[in-house]
Order: sequence, then structure tokens, then C-alpha cells
Amino acid sequence: MQIFRMVPLIGLALLAGCGDAPKKVATKEPVKAPEAVTGQWAFFHMYVGARAWAADARGVKLTSINLAEVKGTPGKSGAWQVTFASASRQATKTFTYSAVDAPGNIRQGTFGDKEDGLNPRTKSFPMAALKIDSDAAFKTAAEKTAEYLKKHPNVTVSFLLEASERHNTVAWRVIYGESVGTSAESVFVDATSGQYLETRH
Repeated sequence: MQIFRMVPLIGLALLAGCGDAPKKVATKEPVKAPEAVTGQWAFFHMYVGARAWAADARGVKLTSINLAEVKGTPGKSGAWQVTFASASRQATKTFTYSAVDAPGNIRQGTFGDKEDGLNPRTKSFPMAALKIDSDAAFKTAAEKTAEYLKKHPNVTVSFLLEASERHNTVAWRVIYGESVGTSAESVFVDATSGQYLETRH
């Protein structure tokens, strides 16, 4: 008889224990602010789309796009644009990567533009030539232009990567300004070796 009296008591104890279990409160993950990325990261990211377009795609030109919506850091940008060339298709195609939607028909993510014809004089380079990233190129440029940066600490920095006939290599051009045309000074850095090439005023 005592056994049967114990069963309800055990059941009540188990129920009481279940009632004390902590309740999980659903929490929302904080939304991450859009981040600037390096040129090499953006290039490789867009190269995937370029290979889907043409298996023999090679880089022609990579440029940074400074966005007010994304806080930049030395050597990084909120958006990048790269033009690829395909000998088999006799065409070029431009791809853009952006961390956010922005003015100027810029959409978040990676997207390609329409094909254009391939100029026979277009210089292209293989993906393997891009061994030095834009942040490393900026560091080299900053060392060579320390006095200029000291006088212009808030200067906008832009980047251009392309095959350079002048230097016979694929080179980063670290531009102090929004574009080559408006820049007072720019530095060339070998994108394969990281070697400083020249400063142009």
C-alpha cells in the first residue's frame, strides 16, 4: 500500500521540477554593419561569375568604388568593379561587387553588365598574377609617401589594378584622390611581388 501512495508523490515532484526549468527567450542577432573588403577578395569573388560567363576569363582592370554608406579602411572599399576579357568570346564583361545598395545603379552583392567587344590591344592578366592585396599595396605606398599623407591625413584613397606596359607587370595604382584625373599623387606597386615601382605626381 505504501508503494501506491508514493507514486502520486513522485509524479508531483517531477511536475514541480519541470515547472522550474528556465524558459529560453528568443533573441535577435544584431544586424552587422556593411563591411569594406580588399581588392583581391572582391576580384576572386567576381572571378567566379566571370568563369561562368567564359572559362578563359582574364582580368583587365579592377577599380575601387568609395561609398558613403560603407566606412572604408586603408586598402579596403565598399564596392569594386572589374572588367574581364575572353579571347574565345572576343568580348569583355564588367562585374561589380558592393556591400550595399547605393546610388549610381549599384546593387548589393555581385552582378554583371552586358558584353562589349574585345579590343585587340586590350591587355589582360591571369588571376594568379594578383598575389599582393590592396591593403598591402596601400601600406607600401604609405611608406613611400609619408610626408604627403602627413600633410593630407583625410585624403580619399582609390585603387586601380591593371597590366602596366610602363612597368611590364600587373600593378596596383594607389591613388590619392577620387580618380587618376583628379589625383595630385599616386603610387605604383607590383601586384605580384609587392615591390614599389614609382610615385607619380
